[in-house]
Amino acid sequence: MEKLGTLRTLPDPVRPAAALLPAPTLCVVVPVLNERDNIAPMVARLRAALDGLAWEAVFVDDDSADGTREAVAAIGREDARIRLLHRIGRRGLASAFIEGVGCSIAPYIAAIDGDQQHDEALLPQMLALLQSEPVDIVVASRYVPGGDLGDWSRRRASLSGLANRVGRLVLRTEVADPMSGFFMLPRPVFDRAARRLSAIGFKVLLDLLASMPEPPRVRELPYRFRTRIAGTSKLDAGVLLDFLLLLLDKLLGGLLPVRFVLFAAIGLLGLGAHLLVLRVGLTLGGLSFGPAQAVATACAIGANFTLNNRFTFRDRRLRGTALPRGLLVFGLVCGVGAWANLGVSALLVQAAHQDWWRAGLAGAAMSLVWNYAVGSTLTWRVRAR
Repeated sequence: MEKLGTLRTLPDPVRPAAALLPAPTLCVVVPVLNERDNIAPMVARLRAALDGLAWEAVFVDDDSADGTREAVAAIGREDARIRLLHRIGRRGLASAFIEGVGCSIAPYIAAIDGDQQHDEALLPQMLALLQSEPVDIVVASRYVPGGDLGDWSRRRASLSGLANRVGRLVLRTEVADPMSGFFMLPRPVFDRAARRLSAIGFKVLLDLLASMPEPPRVRELPYRFRTRIAGTSKLDAGVLLDFLLLLLDKLLGGLLPVRFVLFAAIGLLGLGAHLLVLRVGLTLGGLSFGPAQAVATACAIGANFTLNNRFTFRDRRLRGTALPRGLLVFGLVCGVGAWANLGVSALLVQAAHQDWWRAGLAGAAMSLVWNYAVGSTLTWRVRAR
């Protein structure tokens, strides 16, 4: 019989230290969207380039519809270095990279596209530079001697060069290719910039460089941009808008959310549309003020909803059957905002004896903030699809 107070030795649930795998030295973050046919070749290229190194690759998938996740998962079941992060209701390479970094504890982080257009053979050289020299970021560059744009058209090359020149306006360090999507940095360097990142669009390197509290030490290595073999390019007019919004956010210094600035600008366009339709209704349509005002208001709400859905909230864009529901919710939100506008303006004029224009501006400002805050929460809420 056991004596009271005798402690039993419980089996250790932790595996012996010899059975534990070491953490990877390098995490390669690979944002993907509908790149199924590029996954297996991409993994094969990474295995060949990083042979002998402790590494992992985190594929961040923005809810692809072509079987990309299944392709990553199939390889990951046989190779634990291949990991998958599935994002729902969020889009954009910059935010995908940030979330991919958060999934790893590796001391060095690389960003590379999942379309095989970047030269993964540079990865060991980039890592060696960071480990041996006082460098904050190593950038694979198309614009230093030895670099090449590949088979880009003259128009695309010109636009890329222009974007690089404009992008340098928000930088405090000289970088030949701040628009590159292929780079590597130590985790502490990323951590210093993380809370200042805008996470807008596709140009995460520009975001990082502009978010550093002090000018980073950058080394650029030349590479030739390869031709896409499978899949389709994601470049469209929205990429240009995201780039401009990122620049605006950095120029504003984070004082105002850039999405709010765009929402306000579209609101001004909506006001112009309202006045134009009101004028046409009164003069050409033969309507009295009440019906003309109602038609103008409906048109302005519809125009604002369409433009905000296309631009301001393009990463949460409503499609299909969600469109009429979203328009209805947005109309109700704007109706409450208009009621609040009238109430605040009247109160300031009657009770506070403010000038009419001051009261009008205060009411409009309140209505704008209400429409943005509630619209982004109810109309364009982040949701599972």
